[in-house]
Amino acid sequence: MARIVMLIHEEAGQFGASFPDFPGATTVASDLDALYRKAGEMIAFHVGGMIEDGAAVPVVRSLDAWRCDATFREDAAGAVIGLIEIELPGKAVRVNISLEETLLKRIDRAAEAVGESRSGFLAQAAKARLAAA
Repeated sequence: MARIVMLIHEEAGQFGASFPDFPGATTVASDLDALYRKAGEMIAFHVGGMIEDGAAVPVVRSLDAWRCDATFREDAAGAVIGLIEIELPGKAVRVNISLEETLLKRIDRAAEAVGESRSGFLAQAAKARLAAA
């Protein structure tokens, strides 16, 4: 799990979040609970896109490290500092698994129907199952 520093600003009843480790990544919501939910999803999506694009994912810095940064202190003026813990997506690795033949055919048909690769389909299915656990 990574602990991501988030700067929260409020304006006209709307809450906005930015993330010093991920410049340009922002999200907004009408309340703090929704902001935290959206923030975790947005960061995971943002990092996933960086990985797909072959961009280097920055090393996440601690709040103590950020407090030593003059630009951060300036950006944090008037903000609430929040922390979100999320599991950042990582680099894809090849695995070899065995499945029953008809199950594999069903997976391939289902993946094709939604425009995904077999690997992408299986990864999403595993994530859904893990989230439900």
